[in-house]
Amino acid sequence: METEFSHRARAAALQSMAAEPVDLLVIGGGITGAGIARDAALRGIRTALVDKGDFGSGTSSHSSRLVHGGLRYLEQGAFRLVREASRERRVLLTIAPHLVRPLPFLFPAYRGARVPAWQLRAGLWLYDLLAAFQNAQGHRWLGRKAVLRIEPGLRERDLRGAGLYYDAQTDDARLVLATMRSAALAGARVASYAEVSSLLKPDGLVRGATLRDMLTGVTYTVRALVVVNATGPWVDRVRQLDDPRAEPLLRLTKGAHVVVPRQRLGHAHAVTLTSAVDGRVMFVLPWEDLSYIGTTDTDEDVSPDDVYATAADVTYLLRSANALFPQARLAPQDVVATWAGLRPLLAPARNVSASDASREHRVIESPSGLITIAGGKLTTYRVMGRDVANRVAARLSQLDGRPRAGAPPTDRLPLPGGETADLEVLVEAGKARGALESTARHLVRSYGSEWAAVMNLVDRDHALGGPIIGGRPEIWAEVVHAVEREMALRLTDLLVRRLHLFYEANAHATGAARPVAEKMAGLLGWDAARLAHELTDYQTLAERSRAFLAEPLRPNTQIG
Repeated sequence: METEFSHRARAAALQSMAAEPVDLLVIGGGITGAGIARDAALRGIRTALVDKGDFGSGTSSHSSRLVHGGLRYLEQGAFRLVREASRERRVLLTIAPHLVRPLPFLFPAYRGARVPAWQLRAGLWLYDLLAAFQNAQGHRWLGRKAVLRIEPGLRERDLRGAGLYYDAQTDDARLVLATMRSAALAGARVASYAEVSSLLKPDGLVRGATLRDMLTGVTYTVRALVVVNATGPWVDRVRQLDDPRAEPLLRLTKGAHVVVPRQRLGHAHAVTLTSAVDGRVMFVLPWEDLSYIGTTDTDEDVSPDDVYATAADVTYLLRSANALFPQARLAPQDVVATWAGLRPLLAPARNVSASDASREHRVIESPSGLITIAGGKLTTYRVMGRDVANRVAARLSQLDGRPRAGAPPTDRLPLPGGETADLEVLVEAGKARGALESTARHLVRSYGSEWAAVMNLVDRDHALGGPIIGGRPEIWAEVVHAVEREMALRLTDLLVRRLHLFYEANAHATGAARPVAEKMAGLLGWDAARLAHELTDYQTLAERSRAFLAEPLRPNTQIG
């Protein structure tokens, strides 16, 4: 699937959307906005999309990286949501098999725990039922000895058994990117680093927006028949551009995660647990030779641009993991990286805990015509995109009498790289092209059937086949590929969201930051000042990720 998706494509998209009115302007380039743009463009709706940062740089790349039915939502009676999410899990496993993979989960049951064994066993039957028994595999109940045989690091005391069930894990940032590229392939004009500064209301109705190119400072005016606000935790800010008196729709809650060496926990499966601290359901999840622990769920009133994991977040997560894996004895110094994001949950009508706030979504239209989508979750983004595109198609039909565009088969059309489900064949083909097995597997997991596009760069310049960091599978060809085919415009775009070296390599890959930035400078035409700015910004991000180490712990928060 050859197509350019680069800084040149971005510049052309901005010029095009400013020169000619579009049917739909989507504000927000996270997973929800990407899903809307893909669905709308596939209907033939002239679509433009902008985001003030990189695609997926907000909540969509700070998730728990799960595509799941939501086992814990059964406690809240959210059966419709679980059924819908289970169906969407099947869809994403089909259209993006390289980015969404089945993952076995173990949910231990302990005597005296908030969720007793009988309730867990009943819940797992219901979970399979709501998935129409079409999960990767049905659940099984394991006795105490069987549990300790496959996960010997678990706490033995009071262990009753465990449920073994399946959900799916995803590369959240790359899922956004693949969906956005699919939208562009369908004709959508998309641009990152383009911030909406005001909405156009020439006749009292929202008819477009003024944008500022965050990289050049140039201002653009985009005229659109319909404008959609899909900005996640920034939703209420954009609504106030339309109406300064608009009541908030959202309840923002923070989800923080910590990354630790997997060998410290020694787990073979993803593990679902109820925290010994407060009884919340959370996870210990494998990611190659690392594990990430998450997530918190606390009300947060900081700007979505300023959210990060605090010492209290890290302490809570490590205490919860240590209670389940007593030999791990994790301490803050063991944390390799952290990430945190804000969930754009619908504000509840009654006083409920952050964990119990609804994960449903709503599509709202203001008196001046601004369409906003609020709430929702990563797993159901395709449904959210369809619901908004349906509303847009109906509005366009009302405005100019055009036939209402029918919904495209987004549940069957593969995302870029997802054209084949037999990933092992692709790995073998990569090895036959001369890639080490670790690199071949990495390329297939990241790019799916498009792995060959990266290797083609190596054929043209053998130096690009070398590792970016010795001993790791990422190669220099991926830097070129990210700039030319994935619209990586900044150092953080590449090291944080395209390659994840920020989270996975020692010291946040700060040792590789300069050579990678210099390679990008050659590709993007950066001068010395821009190069220095990129490196400074990256270093600041690395320091913020570990700022919790400098925070004093509050009393009674010792880790054990």
